[in-house]
Amino acid sequence: MSTRPTPLFPLFAALETLEGVGPKTAKHFTQLGVEAPRDLLFTLPHTGIDRTLRETIHGADLPGVVTVAVTIGEHRPPRNKGGAYRIHVEDERMSFQLVFFHARGDYLHTLLPTGERRVVSGRVELFDGVAQMVHPEHALPEEEASNIPAFEPVYPLTSGITQKVMFKATRASLSRVPPMPEWIDPGQKSQDSWPDFEQAVQNAHAPKSMADIAMTAPARERLAYDELMAHQLTLALARQTERRVTGQVSRSTGKLQSKVLKSLPYRPTGAQMRAISKVADDMARPDRMNRLLQGDVGAGKTLVAFMALLIAVEAGGQGVMMAPTEILARQHLEGLQPLAEDAGVVLELLTGRDKGRERKVKLEALAKGDIQILVGTHAVFQADVVFSDLRLAIVDEQHRFGVRQRLELGRKGRNADVLVMTATPIPRSLALAQYGDMDVSVLDEKPPGRKPIRTALVSTGRLDEVVERLRAVMAEGRQCYWVCPLVEESESVDLTAAEERFKRLRAVLGEDVVGLVHGQMPPADKDAAMKRFQEGRTKVLVATTVIEVGVNVPNATIMVIERAETFGLAQLHQLRGRVGRGDAASTCLLLYQAPLSETGQKRLEVLRETEDGFVIAETDLQMRGAGDLIGVAQSGVPRFKVADLERQSALMAVAQSDARKLLADDPALESPRGKAARLLLWLMRQDEAIRLISVG
Repeated sequence: MSTRPTPLFPLFAALETLEGVGPKTAKHFTQLGVEAPRDLLFTLPHTGIDRTLRETIHGADLPGVVTVAVTIGEHRPPRNKGGAYRIHVEDERMSFQLVFFHARGDYLHTLLPTGERRVVSGRVELFDGVAQMVHPEHALPEEEASNIPAFEPVYPLTSGITQKVMFKATRASLSRVPPMPEWIDPGQKSQDSWPDFEQAVQNAHAPKSMADIAMTAPARERLAYDELMAHQLTLALARQTERRVTGQVSRSTGKLQSKVLKSLPYRPTGAQMRAISKVADDMARPDRMNRLLQGDVGAGKTLVAFMALLIAVEAGGQGVMMAPTEILARQHLEGLQPLAEDAGVVLELLTGRDKGRERKVKLEALAKGDIQILVGTHAVFQADVVFSDLRLAIVDEQHRFGVRQRLELGRKGRNADVLVMTATPIPRSLALAQYGDMDVSVLDEKPPGRKPIRTALVSTGRLDEVVERLRAVMAEGRQCYWVCPLVEESESVDLTAAEERFKRLRAVLGEDVVGLVHGQMPPADKDAAMKRFQEGRTKVLVATTVIEVGVNVPNATIMVIERAETFGLAQLHQLRGRVGRGDAASTCLLLYQAPLSETGQKRLEVLRETEDGFVIAETDLQMRGAGDLIGVAQSGVPRFKVADLERQSALMAVAQSDARKLLADDPALESPRGKAARLLLWLMRQDEAIRLISVG
């Protein structure tokens, strides 16, 4: 069944097949993301107007929309060109005016003849004590008054699309909805009193009051669930396809791991030990591991990752760890080298910089199995990189890494196990949306000996004091980061801000102690500047957000973030995690430009009060919304038209367990409910998922 089911054809026909939609209107519709009648079903009204018929405008909430029956009085054309055309009217209790601009008198006399009764509906305002309805939206004879909806839905619009066009087009699309079999679990459906799909779309487009527009209204909640369910089914199918791929059984002997654990100066946290044992269980199973390791800054993901790599080596195979940038790959190498020496395993680095002879030697050693653990950038993806027996691929910090790349990396070995690590605490709903195909381990304890970081809010007016503070810290031999503001999407403006700050700090603190890194530098210069800072040759590093991820300089104890109010909370939390890595007390100064808005104040205070990345991420999600939080376009988080990830995370969790259960009971989706679920996937444009079923 890899062609779209016939009953859905009318919903996926061209928009021009809808009455009243021509090629031009169809083009305007695409700005709303509407390409077929099906898309109109999920373009729901975002508010509504109460047009209940009243006896009089007396006592109505003004200014506001009123619907009332009136007797038409005298017409007063404008005295001068472009003036207002006024018509005097009376309801049961008072008189008011209908006002028109640029109107044709003959047309208005036909529409509203003096002495006749009409029902008018529109916005009424008071001007100099006189009530006026300017350009009524409806004016009908009393016997036709039922054509005015008591509650009129208001749709999101774009240029070229009016409410009238939208109303007509959605009604035409609704008439094409075929009877659909039910894909929702019957218990779930009755527990939440959800209507059938057809009834749900009809109700959602014909709200009777504002309560029907709320996301908790049964019809809307059902449609949101359908979207989430289709998405989670797709992820569950990807997961099932993955699982069907037999992985390799890599059993740990514990020999190498125990050497490393003995040499550690501290004991791993309970969370680390739990994650290690979960990974060991996964790797010992014949299905392929697909696990996400989520841990806050400094929760000790590297140790868990290294133990996993050792399991691969103990089982006679190889492991690879991939980082997004060269500087991070080098840092992993530095962090892991001593551990590798304790375990007695061969660890090597491969980046885009390896050229010629040197690269050839490394690749030969890798293919022979002499290199047991490889650390690298995405250079490890290249076709000539061949492993002797790759058992485990670890991907670091990859919220910029989609499902497809995860699969590709696993294909480098005979279906190697995959472990993805992220230091970005992701709120549960987003983790489910983005990594719903994976099993998740969370490191929610900090290793012992990590000192809390003091966070203070300072207005930019006190810049000089901040610079003096840096001077004092440098005198004690410590180092500082200074992060420059993120200017709207424009790297060149970011750059000027960073270069200005760099010049000013050099003038005050001394030429040779201040370094600069930003996104537009050639990688080699960036690495060199970072290296000088890591080696302590520069004391202050001025940077744009390129240092957000991963850099480890234990001697840095102050993080200054300029215009902190322009950053996302999760990002500020990541930046703050660059200090507090050594044994000295550390401080993060959030410089803001006064006056701060109320939400700005609230957001920065959350950072001052907690160092728990998960609390911060949830707050960020509530305050900013999912789209802003992760830059939806590049993050692999889907855009939903009805579902709201921030406020419906519980629904997402239900959809995930429902989708997984449905597939466990009916892997090929052949049962009646399974077939209904296939229809849902087609309806929700999840063509990729359909392909996964046909593959299986």
